Amino acid sequence: MGTVVMIYGQSGTGKSSSLRNFEPNQVGIINVSGKPMPFRKKLPYIATDDYTRIMNTLHAAKAPSIVIDDATYLMVDEFMRNAKTPGYQKFTDMAKNFFDLIEIARRLPDEKIVYFIGHSDRDPEGNEKFKTIGKLLDEKVTLEGKFTIVLKTVVQDGKYMFQTHNSGADTVKSPIEMFKDDLIDNDLAAVDKVIREYYDIQIPTKTESEGKSK
Repeated sequence: MGTVVMIYGQSGTGKSSSLRNFEPNQVGIINVSGKPMPFRKKLPYIATDDYTRIMNTLHAAKAPSIVIDDATYLMVDEFMRNAKTPGYQKFTDMAKNFFDLIEIARRLPDEKIVYFIGHSDRDPEGNEKFKTIGKLLDEKVTLEGKFTIVLKTVVQDGKYMFQTHNSGADTVKSPIEMFKDDLIDNDLAAVDKVIREYYDIQIPTKTESEGKSK
């Protein structure tokens, strides 16, 4: 079973730039919004907001880690494409498509880690969570409940960081003793290494991968 990780934050707080320290053979990026990466290093990616293509890409990916950036726009783009369609069925379809994508990611091989990166949203009480579209995912399905690891990007004193533990006003969470500090460097490659060490997620060698495919 694959590992799914949620990362959310306000625009400009370092979500996409956290990918900068991955090596090209370590990660595959699904660039939903199609915008350029905010760093010079060339990392492999496809630009698409098509669910079928994304699911096929997850199954075919050779990299051990896959990033869906910016996953929020999967819902936003689908909503805008169907904005003139009357009724609530479009919201049901939108919620099911995103929910099914998470389930597909969870059913990937053990060595795969899939990162769902998206924007944050605040409720009237000021509590922060992963941004969705419509009430179905919020009221019927708590998306964060499908994830054991939920991190948030924050900026403090000009420094870009990940928040690793719950503040009481957000949905951030991580396994016991996975991260010692409440705030860590904004480096997803380093986070990926910590997760793999914590769960003992081994990356198969080329020979092992070829053996499984026979």
